[in-house]
Amino acid sequence: MIDPADLSVTLVDGYVDEPAHFGVPPYISTYPRFTAGAIVDAGVPESNVTYHTIDELRDERNKWADVADADLFIYLGGMTVPGKYVGGTPAEPDEVRELAWTADGMSVMGGPIRFGVGEENAGAQEMERQDLDYDFLAMGDVEAAAYDLVSNELEGFENRYRDNDELDRWAAKGAFVVEQHPNHPDYLICELETSRGCAYRCSFCTEPMYGDPGFRDPESVVGEVGSLSDRGVRHFRLGRQADILAYGGDGEAPNPDALRELYGGIREVAPDLETLHLDNMNPITVVKWPEQAREGIRIIAEHNTPGDTAAFGLESADPLVQEENQLNVTADECFRAIEIVNEEAGWRPGDDPANAPTHGADAANRLPKLLPGINLLHGLKGERAETFEHNRQFLERVYDAGLMVRRINIRQVMAFEGTEMADEGAAIAKEHKKRFKEYKREIREEIDQPMLRRLAPIGTVLPDVHLEYHQDGRTFGRQLGTYPLLVGIPGERQLGQTIDVAVVDHGYRSLTGVPYPLDPNAASLAELTAIPGIGDRTAGDIVVNRPYDSPAAVPSPEVDFATFTGGYPTDEKPSAD
Repeated sequence: MIDPADLSVTLVDGYVDEPAHFGVPPYISTYPRFTAGAIVDAGVPESNVTYHTIDELRDERNKWADVADADLFIYLGGMTVPGKYVGGTPAEPDEVRELAWTADGMSVMGGPIRFGVGEENAGAQEMERQDLDYDFLAMGDVEAAAYDLVSNELEGFENRYRDNDELDRWAAKGAFVVEQHPNHPDYLICELETSRGCAYRCSFCTEPMYGDPGFRDPESVVGEVGSLSDRGVRHFRLGRQADILAYGGDGEAPNPDALRELYGGIREVAPDLETLHLDNMNPITVVKWPEQAREGIRIIAEHNTPGDTAAFGLESADPLVQEENQLNVTADECFRAIEIVNEEAGWRPGDDPANAPTHGADAANRLPKLLPGINLLHGLKGERAETFEHNRQFLERVYDAGLMVRRINIRQVMAFEGTEMADEGAAIAKEHKKRFKEYKREIREEIDQPMLRRLAPIGTVLPDVHLEYHQDGRTFGRQLGTYPLLVGIPGERQLGQTIDVAVVDHGYRSLTGVPYPLDPNAASLAELTAIPGIGDRTAGDIVVNRPYDSPAAVPSPEVDFATFTGGYPTDEKPSAD
């Protein structure tokens, strides 16, 4: 007889990325947390559960011993949408296979990897299941497999989905895993699941494989947040759902009361949280039930933190593509949904006409509270040359109307077994690859950059930018949150620290900023010349004439220096040191 109390278990996070679920650092997905909670619920002590990321194992080969020595080794990973990442690098198939070879105990593989893998994490890919030499592949929920396996003395498990009663226990019990994450606690966002499944059946999406939406009770999610907060987590994202507005309802119509209980409960158990963002919101919900949706959006904007994004899955503005792929929203409906979100949540903290509470030291020069993000997917059935023009015209319409979107996500389809696109594969995407690249570049230049200027005008302050890497004499960083903006700062600053940044320039999808408040008595020449209106000569004059008693004393006739300094006390004599 195997006593669970004697088992040693190692979890390796190879990272996930799904339509409704992030897991590449700084995000930690639900998979390792729920799996750890299931293992503990089955009787394994927390002290016997070891968690590593794939990046840890790359950097510290000695940690592979934890894989080799474990009685039970579980690999968690899989990418079902293409992406490029800064905070971590998803595991490659060869690495996943090497982990299985290293494990002396039982090995289990689970997560979205069950849908298959491709040659690379990119669009225009046919995804196939591969034999990666594991003892078991969990074709249902890997956390349910782990629980059953431990309960059955490692004799095996039935592929099944867990129920909400189990999840109520496992989500809270698995919170301890975050303390073993190398980014804990300052550079870690916990993904939170409110539901799985989808009421709609778009041709390309894996989410309907979970069936119709099944919602967790607010107290379950709030309890999980409380457990994570007790472990030091301050950043949260309600990402694991097809439509946040449908939470707690019938799967389609909004339920503002459930949203109020969810968001209010999170704020109560985690009063010191620093990020509360979301991901998916279905635009068809906004236009079919506009009054309930407006109320739900107002509730979200009351409780969230600035810079939040409601991803809208338009996928295509081409009516033919919409029809052939069972897409559920038209271009006109999506446009109206964008208007409604802008009207209800596009305000910046400090300038809300309804005087909604804003939690924390927010000000009017911050990012808007909540804006739509547009998803466009290419390579779908029926795509033609006109499809690209339909999409372009839709985006131009949004911009010309004076509306804001937080980001435009343009990608090509990944075809998975079990979806309708499996028969079509990536043939259309591959055929249109050249046109796609040209079109994407044009959108970045003609729409993204001017939209970014509207979203984050010069002087906008981005608090708590985490400095991540150096390139070309600059330091790049991002805030924690949904689809954070990449910010380049002149000079090479110490990585790993967090600073506030004021925007001074705009790229296609990134920004240039200077530290905020910028001290003109200490700023470098590179920082000064980055400010619009200050050239090399003026920057030199500023440096030569230091120190200054106030921003108004800085010799910069074309620039209101107070925008970047925030003003500074004049009762203390500034120093030029």
